Amino acid sequence: MPRRSTPVKGKYATAEDFRNLFAEDMTSLYLLAFLLTASHEKAEQCFVSGIEDCAQGSSVFQQWARSWVRRVIIQNAVRMIAPRPRFEDRSIYEFPSAIVRDERKPDQDAAWAGVLALENFERFVFVVSVLEGYQDRECATLLGCTVLEAGHARVRALQQIAGFGWASVQPVNELSRMVG
Repeated sequence: MPRRSTPVKGKYATAEDFRNLFAEDMTSLYLLAFLLTASHEKAEQCFVSGIEDCAQGSSVFQQWARSWVRRVIIQNAVRMIAPRPRFEDRSIYEFPSAIVRDERKPDQDAAWAGVLALENFERFVFVVSVLEGYQDRECATLLGCTVLEAGHARVRALQQIAGFGWASVQPVNELSRMVG
Protein backbone atom coordinates (compact mmCIF):
# COMPACT_ATOMS: atom_id res chain seq x y z
CA MET A 1 0.00 0.00 0.00
CA PRO A 2 1.45 3.41 -0.93
CA ARG A 3 2.40 5.56 1.98
CA ARG A 4 0.36 8.72 2.39
CA SER A 5 2.32 11.94 2.44
CA THR A 6 2.01 13.58 5.83
CA PRO A 7 3.03 17.10 6.76
CA VAL A 8 6.31 17.46 8.61
CA LYS A 9 6.02 19.22 11.94
CA GLY A 10 7.31 22.79 11.74
CA LYS A 11 6.91 23.09 7.96
CA TYR A 12 4.27 25.76 8.08
CA ALA A 13 3.89 28.31 5.31
CA THR A 14 5.45 31.65 6.16
CA ALA A 15 4.30 35.13 5.19
CA GLU A 16 7.01 35.03 2.52
CA ASP A 17 5.63 31.74 1.16
CA PHE A 18 2.21 33.35 0.84
CA ARG A 19 3.60 36.47 -0.85
CA ASN A 20 5.39 34.22 -3.35
CA LEU A 21 2.20 32.28 -4.04
CA PHE A 22 0.26 35.49 -4.66
CA ALA A 23 2.99 36.65 -7.05
CA GLU A 24 3.19 33.29 -8.88
CA ASP A 25 -0.57 32.79 -9.13
CA MET A 26 -1.57 36.43 -9.50
CA THR A 27 -3.49 35.97 -12.76
CA SER A 28 -5.55 32.97 -11.66
CA LEU A 29 -6.18 34.40 -8.17
CA TYR A 30 -7.34 37.72 -9.60
CA LEU A 31 -9.53 35.89 -12.11
CA LEU A 32 -11.05 33.85 -9.27
CA ALA A 33 -11.78 37.06 -7.34
CA PHE A 34 -13.21 38.72 -10.45
CA LEU A 35 -15.50 35.82 -11.33
CA LEU A 36 -16.80 35.74 -7.76
CA THR A 37 -17.33 39.48 -7.35
CA ALA A 38 -18.14 40.35 -11.01
CA SER A 39 -16.36 43.66 -10.46
CA HIS A 40 -12.77 44.70 -11.13
CA GLU A 41 -12.80 47.09 -8.16
CA LYS A 42 -14.13 44.46 -5.74
CA ALA A 43 -11.79 41.82 -7.19
CA GLU A 44 -8.82 44.07 -6.42
CA GLN A 45 -10.08 44.61 -2.87
CA CYS A 46 -10.62 40.88 -2.45
CA PHE A 47 -7.14 40.10 -3.79
CA VAL A 48 -5.38 42.67 -1.59
CA SER A 49 -7.35 41.53 1.47
CA GLY A 50 -6.26 37.98 0.70
CA ILE A 51 -2.61 39.02 0.71
CA GLU A 52 -3.08 40.81 4.02
CA ASP A 53 -4.99 37.91 5.60
CA CYS A 54 -2.33 35.38 4.62
CA ALA A 55 0.59 37.65 5.58
CA GLN A 56 -0.83 38.11 9.08
CA GLY A 57 -0.15 34.47 9.68
CA SER A 58 -1.98 31.28 9.06
CA SER A 59 -1.03 27.96 10.57
CA VAL A 60 -1.09 26.08 7.29
CA PHE A 61 1.34 23.42 6.15
CA GLN A 62 3.44 24.51 3.18
CA GLN A 63 2.00 21.90 0.83
CA TRP A 64 -1.52 23.18 1.55
CA ALA A 65 -0.67 26.87 1.18
CA ARG A 66 -1.79 27.18 -2.47
CA SER A 67 -5.26 25.77 -1.77
CA TRP A 68 -5.44 27.88 1.40
CA VAL A 69 -4.76 31.06 -0.59
CA ARG A 70 -7.60 30.21 -3.00
CA ARG A 71 -9.91 29.53 -0.06
CA VAL A 72 -9.02 32.89 1.51
CA ILE A 73 -9.94 34.63 -1.78
CA ILE A 74 -13.27 32.79 -1.80
CA GLN A 75 -13.96 33.66 1.85
CA ASN A 76 -13.16 37.34 1.26
CA ALA A 77 -15.47 37.42 -1.76
CA VAL A 78 -18.25 35.78 0.26
CA ARG A 79 -17.88 38.42 3.00
CA MET A 80 -17.81 41.20 0.43
CA ILE A 81 -20.79 40.11 -1.71
CA ALA A 82 -22.78 38.04 0.82
CA PRO A 83 -24.49 35.87 -1.81
CA ARG A 84 -27.79 34.41 -0.58
CA PRO A 85 -30.05 31.87 -2.21
CA ARG A 86 -33.43 33.00 -3.44
CA PHE A 87 -36.34 30.90 -2.34
CA GLU A 88 -38.85 29.28 -4.67
CA ASP A 89 -39.18 32.09 -7.12
CA ARG A 90 -40.03 31.06 -10.67
CA SER A 91 -37.59 33.64 -12.02
CA ILE A 92 -34.64 31.64 -10.68
CA TYR A 93 -35.18 29.17 -13.50
CA GLU A 94 -35.11 31.84 -16.16
CA PHE A 95 -32.04 33.35 -17.75
CA PRO A 96 -31.12 36.81 -16.43
CA SER A 97 -32.68 39.65 -18.35
CA ALA A 98 -31.11 41.38 -21.32
CA ILE A 99 -30.42 44.30 -19.00
CA VAL A 100 -27.88 42.20 -17.09
CA ARG A 101 -26.19 41.15 -20.34
CA ASP A 102 -26.09 44.76 -21.59
CA GLU A 103 -24.36 45.93 -18.40
CA ARG A 104 -21.34 43.84 -19.35
CA LYS A 105 -18.22 45.96 -19.75
CA PRO A 106 -16.46 45.85 -23.14
CA ASP A 107 -13.28 44.45 -21.54
CA GLN A 108 -15.06 41.34 -20.34
CA ASP A 109 -14.09 38.36 -22.42
CA ALA A 110 -17.04 36.64 -24.08
CA ALA A 111 -15.97 33.38 -22.45
CA TRP A 112 -16.79 34.84 -19.03
CA ALA A 113 -20.04 36.54 -20.04
CA GLY A 114 -22.22 33.58 -19.10
CA VAL A 115 -20.62 33.31 -15.66
CA LEU A 116 -20.76 37.04 -15.00
CA ALA A 117 -24.43 37.20 -16.06
CA LEU A 118 -25.42 34.78 -13.28
CA GLU A 119 -27.08 36.03 -10.12
CA ASN A 120 -24.63 36.33 -7.21
CA PHE A 121 -25.56 33.09 -5.46
CA GLU A 122 -25.58 30.98 -8.62
CA ARG A 123 -22.29 32.54 -9.75
CA PHE A 124 -20.62 31.77 -6.41
CA VAL A 125 -21.88 28.19 -6.40
CA PHE A 126 -20.75 27.69 -10.01
CA VAL A 127 -17.27 29.10 -9.42
CA VAL A 128 -16.73 27.35 -6.09
CA SER A 129 -18.20 23.95 -6.99
CA VAL A 130 -17.54 23.60 -10.72
CA LEU A 131 -14.38 25.64 -11.28
CA GLU A 132 -12.71 25.18 -7.89
CA GLY A 133 -13.95 21.60 -7.44
CA TYR A 134 -15.48 21.94 -3.98
CA GLN A 135 -18.07 19.33 -3.00
CA ASP A 136 -21.62 20.56 -2.39
CA ARG A 137 -21.17 20.19 1.38
CA GLU A 138 -18.01 22.36 1.39
CA CYS A 139 -19.65 24.88 -0.93
CA ALA A 140 -22.72 25.07 1.32
CA THR A 141 -20.54 25.60 4.39
CA LEU A 142 -18.64 28.46 2.75
CA LEU A 143 -21.84 30.12 1.53
CA GLY A 144 -23.93 29.50 4.64
CA CYS A 145 -26.66 27.59 2.83
CA THR A 146 -27.95 24.04 2.67
CA VAL A 147 -26.39 21.34 0.53
CA LEU A 148 -29.65 21.15 -1.42
CA GLU A 149 -29.60 24.90 -2.14
CA ALA A 150 -26.01 24.65 -3.39
CA GLY A 151 -26.86 21.69 -5.63
CA HIS A 152 -29.92 23.40 -7.10
CA ALA A 153 -27.96 26.61 -7.69
CA ARG A 154 -25.22 24.70 -9.54
CA VAL A 155 -27.82 23.09 -11.83
CA ARG A 156 -29.47 26.46 -12.50
CA ALA A 157 -26.09 28.04 -13.24
CA LEU A 158 -25.16 25.31 -15.70
CA GLN A 159 -28.54 25.62 -17.41
CA GLN A 160 -28.23 29.39 -17.67
CA ILE A 161 -24.68 29.24 -18.99
CA ALA A 162 -25.72 26.67 -21.58
CA GLY A 163 -28.66 28.93 -22.51
CA PHE A 164 -26.27 31.81 -22.98
CA GLY A 165 -24.51 29.78 -25.66
CA TRP A 166 -21.26 29.89 -23.76
CA ALA A 167 -20.97 26.14 -23.27
CA SER A 168 -20.39 25.59 -26.98
CA VAL A 169 -17.76 28.34 -27.16
CA GLN A 170 -15.63 27.36 -24.15
CA PRO A 171 -16.05 24.03 -22.34
CA VAL A 172 -16.31 24.13 -18.57
CA ASN A 173 -13.15 22.06 -18.15
CA GLU A 174 -11.17 24.63 -20.15
CA LEU A 175 -12.55 27.43 -17.98
CA SER A 176 -11.64 25.44 -14.89
CA ARG A 177 -8.06 25.06 -16.18
CA MET A 178 -7.79 28.83 -16.74
CA VAL A 179 -9.02 29.68 -13.23
CA GLY A 180 -7.04 27.01 -11.40
